[in-house]
Amino acid sequence: MSVQSPHPQARLELVRWTARLGAVTAESLAGYGQASVASARARLSAAERAGLLASSRPLSQAPALFVVTSAGMRATGLCGFEPTRVTPANARHAVACAAAAAVLAGAYPTHLVSGERELRRDEQAFGGALASAQLHVRGRRAQLHRPDLVLWPADTRQLPVAVEVELTVKAPGRLLEICTAWARCRCVSGVLYLAAREAHRPLERAIGRAQAGGRITLVALGELLGARGLREPPFEDPVAGDA
Repeated sequence: MSVQSPHPQARLELVRWTARLGAVTAESLAGYGQASVASARARLSAAERAGLLASSRPLSQAPALFVVTSAGMRATGLCGFEPTRVTPANARHAVACAAAAAVLAGAYPTHLVSGERELRRDEQAFGGALASAQLHVRGRRAQLHRPDLVLWPADTRQLPVAVEVELTVKAPGRLLEICTAWARCRCVSGVLYLAAREAHRPLERAIGRAQAGGRITLVALGELLGARGLREPPFEDPVAGDA
């Protein structure tokens, strides 16, 4: 995807990319298209002026997040996606997922990177898990744990890779449950955990307790993003407001 191209088709491609991830930033688009942040921001702003995207900045220390509008969905012909709501509670995670998606798209050019909301849509249409882990069964209905991102190989005979972006420290029991579920999941070839500094050690322990080292690869989020000039989202941001 060309970041600088003003062509209408390129704009629709940008909107589709945003819809697949849920929310993107100028920084992630720049990393994805290997262009300047200023160029990426200008392109996102142009799509916003056209009514295809909408932006907000609920955290003062984090970049603005762009999501697709109803008009943007209609323009691209996409359907079945749940609306994306950016809030102070989910903004850091959305920023991190967008940045990680940009880096992974560059690192795995033969794979397609999609987000959790697209996976949810596709699994609901399919009627079962495509790249999710089954946590446990309540009654007769399985509870699925969906990853934040999915790497889909071009060869449909190959299984996808689930990607988790972990910014906060979950309860040990919850982490163990998730890691155990991924260890026994057979609809993915493996799991890539991208962990912030605070979450790295607890995840190491959970992976070890679940004996999931052969299925889960743990990578420091900061190192992955730093390789492409992106930074880990800030953890302290008491000021929240609209952009």
